[in-house]
Amino acid sequence: MGLSARDLLLVSPELALVVLAIVIVLLDLVLDRKGFVLAVGIAGLAVPLAAALGLWAIVADGGPEMAFHGALVVDAFALFFKLLIVGILGLLLLSSADYIERFSPHQAEFVALVLLSAAGLMLLAGAADLIAVFVSLELASLPVVALVAFSKSERSIEAGIKYLLLSGLSSAVLLYGFAFLYGATGTVRLVALDPALPTIATMLPAAGGALPFGGFAVLLGVVLATAGFGFKLSMVPFQMWTPDVYEGAPTPVAAFLATASKAAAFAIVLRLFYTALGGASADWSIMFAVLAAVTMTVGNVVAIAQSNVKRLLGYSAIAQAGYMLIGVAAVASDGGSLLGAESVLFYLGGYAAMNLAAFFAVIAITNATGDDRIEALAGVGRRTPLIALVLAFALISLTGIPPTVGFMGKLFLFNAAVSADLAWLAVVGVLNSVVSAYYYMGIVRTMYMREPAEPRRIGAPVTAWVAMGVATAGVAVLGVWPAWLLDIARTAAGSLVP
Repeated sequence: MGLSARDLLLVSPELALVVLAIVIVLLDLVLDRKGFVLAVGIAGLAVPLAAALGLWAIVADGGPEMAFHGALVVDAFALFFKLLIVGILGLLLLSSADYIERFSPHQAEFVALVLLSAAGLMLLAGAADLIAVFVSLELASLPVVALVAFSKSERSIEAGIKYLLLSGLSSAVLLYGFAFLYGATGTVRLVALDPALPTIATMLPAAGGALPFGGFAVLLGVVLATAGFGFKLSMVPFQMWTPDVYEGAPTPVAAFLATASKAAAFAIVLRLFYTALGGASADWSIMFAVLAAVTMTVGNVVAIAQSNVKRLLGYSAIAQAGYMLIGVAAVASDGGSLLGAESVLFYLGGYAAMNLAAFFAVIAITNATGDDRIEALAGVGRRTPLIALVLAFALISLTGIPPTVGFMGKLFLFNAAVSADLAWLAVVGVLNSVVSAYYYMGIVRTMYMREPAEPRRIGAPVTAWVAMGVATAGVAVLGVWPAWLLDIARTAAGSLVP
C-alpha cells in the first residue's frame, strides 16, 4: 500500500511547515536582505494555520481519520495542539525580530530550525503508535539542540551539549520502555479507529494481583516511558537540564521550549495514559499525583534562590509542569472522567499566553540592556512602563491571582483533583501557589520599587509590541471569559476516549 493524497491532506499542516522552512533557506541564498526571511516565515504560517482549521472542519463533520496506515491520527485533540503550536510560533517570531538580528547572517537557519522542530511537535500530538511517537519526538528534539547553542557563546554551547546528552539519554530510556510495552501487548498501536485492530488498550493484561498494570513487563514499560517523557515535561527528578538550558539558550528558544515543546509533551502523555492505559488509571493516577506534588514543590522552592531571570523562569516552568500534572493525575476511580484532561488543555492554552507575555517582555528588556540578572530589572517600571506592566501582569497570572487566566486555569485543575478524590493534591497546589508569589512578586517589586541603574528608556519594535499585546490580551480575556477555550478543550479531550 502506497501513499495516498488523503494522507498528504491529513498531514498538510506539518508539510506546510517543512516546505516553509525549505523556502526560507532557499530565499536566504538569493536575497541580500536577510531580515526579509523573518517576514516570509511569519506570513507563511498562515498556510499551516488554514490547513489545521480546514482539518478541524473535516473532523467535526466526519469524525477522526487515520493517516499513513494508522501511524497518525487526526482528531480534535491533535488539532487543538497543532493550532496552539502555530499560534505560539507566530507570536514568537513576531516578538523576536530584533533579537534574531544578532544571529546575522544566519537568521534564516534559525527560523528554519524552529519551524522544523515545530513540525515534529505537531506530528507528536497526532502520533497513533509508539514508533510514530519516537520518530516525531526526535524530529522535534534534534533541531532544538542546534537552536540552544545558536548564539555560540560559552554558556550557549554548554547548554546545547547538556541538552543533547540528556535528550539522547531520555530517548534511550523511552525507547526501552516502549520495547517492554510492545513485548507485553504485542502491538505498538495507541489508537485504532477500526475495532478489529488490536491496540495497547485492548491487549493490556488484566489489572489486579500483586503487581500494577497486570504484570511486571507493563509496569516496567510504564515507569521507563514516564521517565523518558519526564525529561520533556521538566518533571522532577528529570528536570536537571531545564534551568541550565533556559539560561544558556537564546531567550526565544527558551520561550519555545517552555510553551510549544511542553504542550506537545503533555499531548502525547495524555494520549498514552488516557487512551492506551486508561483501563489501568487506578495504577498510574497516584504515581502522577506524587510526581505533581514533588515537581511543583521543588520548582517553586528552588526558584526563590535564583538571581537570573531566565533561570528563574526555568524553575517556574518546572513548577508549572507540576500544576499541569495535577490534571493528568485527576482521573475518576472508574477511569472514565475527562475533567482532568480538559483542565490540562485549558491550562496549556492559558499558560502559553501568560508565559509568552513574560518571555516577550524579558526579550525586549534584555535585548536593550544585555543583562538578564533580576537586579538588572531595577527601575524598569520607570524606564519602560508598558513593558514592565506586561511582565508584571504575566507574573501575576503565573502566580494564579484573579482576574487572570492563571487563576482560572488553577481553579479548573484543583477542581478536577477534588473531583477525583485527590483533595490533598489540590491543597498542595494552593500552598505552592502561595510560595510562588514570593519570587514572582519579588520581580515586580524590583521593577517598581528600586532605583534604575541608568535613566535611559527602553523601547521595542512594533512587531514585539504586537506580540506582547496579543499575549497580554489572551491572559486578560481568558481570565474573565474562559468558557470559549474550555468548550474547545472539552471537545478536544473528548477525542481521547473512543
